[in-house]
Amino acid sequence: MRLDDERLSDNVEKRSGGGTRTLIGGGIGGVIVIVLALLFKQDPNQVNQVLQQVQGPGQTEQAEKLTKENASAIELFSSKILASTEDVWQEEFKNMNMRYVPPKMALFTDATTSGCGAAESAMGPFYCPADKMVYLDVSFFNELEQRFGVKGDFAKAYVIAHEVGHHVQNLLGISRKVQAMRNQLSEKEYNKLSVKLELQADFLAGLWANHAQKMRNILEAGDIESGLNAASAVGDDKLQQAGTGRVVPDAFTHGTSEQRMYWFKKGYDTGELSQGDTGIGLR
Repeated sequence: MRLDDERLSDNVEKRSGGGTRTLIGGGIGGVIVIVLALLFKQDPNQVNQVLQQVQGPGQTEQAEKLTKENASAIELFSSKILASTEDVWQEEFKNMNMRYVPPKMALFTDATTSGCGAAESAMGPFYCPADKMVYLDVSFFNELEQRFGVKGDFAKAYVIAHEVGHHVQNLLGISRKVQAMRNQLSEKEYNKLSVKLELQADFLAGLWANHAQKMRNILEAGDIESGLNAASAVGDDKLQQAGTGRVVPDAFTHGTSEQRMYWFKKGYDTGELSQGDTGIGLR
């Protein structure tokens, strides 16, 4: 990716000293907890409670605004990607006669706290609608490469753009509409809605890439393939097969590798928000 001349976002903070705790939430970590539950034939919430008890309470943490002076290379990269999403979604919301309020992003090590509860690096990146923040332990990118074999800067960018996609869904009222149905549906049926929500976030990540390229020409050869590889690596079917040796479709919450690649590619190819209805609407 060509990011040397790109600006940093003003909405990134760097956190430290957050302790270690675990929480089921969006992102790969939630899938990992479910895989553990399937492996040991336990309720995922019970597995999560045990992990919290083992790891103990969090510690007092500190937060500071991310700057060129206090940031690592990967933190600077993450900030530039967030800035790019801000530019793209500002324009998209303007086209809808709406004002885009960008999310903030917290970069942390090991663990931190969020408006959705305690967060730990094992969760993977996630978006918390309660405080409208994206949470990311950048060491996850090492796991993405070492554990899942996904390489390239754009794979990292896809992860951030996907979580920002959840913020867009929140602003458009889509997430609340889906959440409101939780108590009306069985777990199996609600999981299907969750999959549609995640696939739409993949579509929105692809749409961002389309518009970012038109705006700033930031993509290089192989970048989109890197994003597709990342989408494939975090498919429910692939993660379940790797974790337990079997696939349980009723437990899918994010979609199969094929579905995730399809919707990301559709977002990138069309660049049209109107093409992103995965079955849960767009407003």
